[in-house]
Amino acid sequence: MGKGLVVFVGIDKKDDDITFKNLTEKIVNFRIFDDEDDKLNYSLKDKNYEILCVPNFTLCANINKGRRPSFENAMPQAQARKLFENLAILLKTRGLSVKTGEFGKTMAINIECAGPVNIVIEI
Repeated sequence: MGKGLVVFVGIDKKDDDITFKNLTEKIVNFRIFDDEDDKLNYSLKDKNYEILCVPNFTLCANINKGRRPSFENAMPQAQARKLFENLAILLKTRGLSVKTGEFGKTMAINIECAGPVNIVIEI
């Protein structure tokens, strides 16, 4: 893909369709791209950039106890897959070029960053 945004998506048991509608609005309109003065003033929509959504259940890890992460808060795979696929559809309906990672698969993802802007969005 060309210039754009990579979104790693962790789907928690408490997430639902409303969560993902709100997330879609945030992703599309969030001003995280530099303007000519190096201020974060442009959104994905403003720049007409592409988006890569990657499912990543490990983002739901709880590391508060022991030496191994617990994934008890991650939504079961069948339900999470549906929400993830719906997210891609919602983003496409907003006119974005959307690519996705493969749900439930091990993936090798190479990312070239033009600046270290990494933001955690919890909806």
